[in-house]
Amino acid sequence: MNELELKYGCNPNQKPARIFMPDGGDLPLTVLNGRPGYINFLDALNSWQLVRELKAATGLPSAASFKHVSPAGAAVGTELADWERKIYFVPEDAQLSPIACAYIRARGSDRLCSYGDWAALSEPCDAATAAYLKEEVSDGVIAPGYTDEALAILKTKKKGGYNVIAIDPDYVCAQQEYKDVFGVRFQQGHNFFRIDEDLLGNIVTKNKVLPPEARRDMLVALITLKYTQSNSVCYVKNGQAIGVGAGQQSRIHCTRLAGQKADNWFLRQHPKVLSLPFVEGIRRPDRDNAIDVYTSDEYEDVLREGEWQRVFREKPEVLTAEEKRAWIATQSGVTVGSDAFFPFGDNVERARKSGCAYIAEPGGSIRDDNVIETADKYGIVMAFTGMRLFHH
Repeated sequence: MNELELKYGCNPNQKPARIFMPDGGDLPLTVLNGRPGYINFLDALNSWQLVRELKAATGLPSAASFKHVSPAGAAVGTELADWERKIYFVPEDAQLSPIACAYIRARGSDRLCSYGDWAALSEPCDAATAAYLKEEVSDGVIAPGYTDEALAILKTKKKGGYNVIAIDPDYVCAQQEYKDVFGVRFQQGHNFFRIDEDLLGNIVTKNKVLPPEARRDMLVALITLKYTQSNSVCYVKNGQAIGVGAGQQSRIHCTRLAGQKADNWFLRQHPKVLSLPFVEGIRRPDRDNAIDVYTSDEYEDVLREGEWQRVFREKPEVLTAEEKRAWIATQSGVTVGSDAFFPFGDNVERARKSGCAYIAEPGGSIRDDNVIETADKYGIVMAFTGMRLFHH
C-alpha cells in the first residue's frame, strides 16, 4: 500500500490529509486496528525511531510514551522493584516481560503527561504489555509485531477502536527528507547520527569516574533528546527518563522544567504518597491527578472538605514543603543530558538540586569554563559529546 487517507490533519479543518511514499513504494507500516490520525502517525514514526535506536545502543528492550511529537518518557526494560510496581499501579502478582517493564517505566516517567499517549515498543508486543496498555488511557501503539494474544487484547480497547500499527523493523528511510512550511519546501539530510558509548569519551571535569550505569543513562538521555522538540533537557535514572523538558526557548527553563518533573517523579516514592488511602475502585487517571495535586503547592485543592472524600477513605496528612525539600535532597545518581550546550553554570546548579551526578552535553559555549567549574564544585562528571541534537 503506497498511501493512506487520514480523517484530517493536525486540526479538523485541515483537509485533505494523507500519508504516502513519494517514491511510489509501499508504506513501511501496517494498520492492524483502529484509524490513526495525522498526529498519531507523527508520534508513531518519531517514537519508533527512538526505541529502535535505544535498543541498538543499550542492547535492552526499550519503550517510549509520546505526546504531541515529544516523549513524555522513555526507558529500557529492567525488572521493576516493588516500589515501582506500587507507584505504576502494577499488580503484585503480574508476570512482566522485559518489554512490558520498559513500557511501564516509560509511562511512569510522567504519568500525567502520558495520559492519552502513543506507545512505542522496540520488541514485538506480548500479552503482558498489551494487558497493561489495556488499563491505561492511550491512543495507540507501534511495534515490530504482535503476538496473537496481545493483538486480541488490544482490539478490545476503546470499544474496538484502539490504534495498532506494525512497523517493518528493517525499513531504512531515504537519505534526504523534505518538509513544506507555508508553501516553501525545506530539504535536509536525515539525522542518521549514531549515539553510542564512543560519544562519551571526552570527560572535561576533574571527576572522570563514569560507571557503566551512568554511561547507559547518558545514552538514554541523548537518544531521548534526539527525538524531543528543542530546546530540550532530559533527566535519567536507572535507565529511565524521569524528567523531560521540551520545546522551551530558554535552556535554563528546559533544565528547570525537566528538573521539576524529576522531583515530581521522586516525590511519588515518598512514604506519605505510597500510603495514600485511595477509595476502592478509583480510576488510574483520578489517582494520578490526585497524587499530582497532593504533592504540589495546590495540595489544598484535593484535601479540602467535600473533595478529599471523593478520592480518599480518610483525609491524608499534608506533605509539607519542608518534607518535600528534605525528600528531594536525598535524590542522587541522576544523569542529565542537554540537546545543546549549557550557556551558563546556572543549569548545572539547577540540575544538582535534583540529584544530578552526571551530565552529557555538546559543549562549545564561550562560557564552557564556567560550566565546567560549576560541575567541579559539586564533583559532577561531565562529558562533552561535540554533537548538537536539535529536533523540530
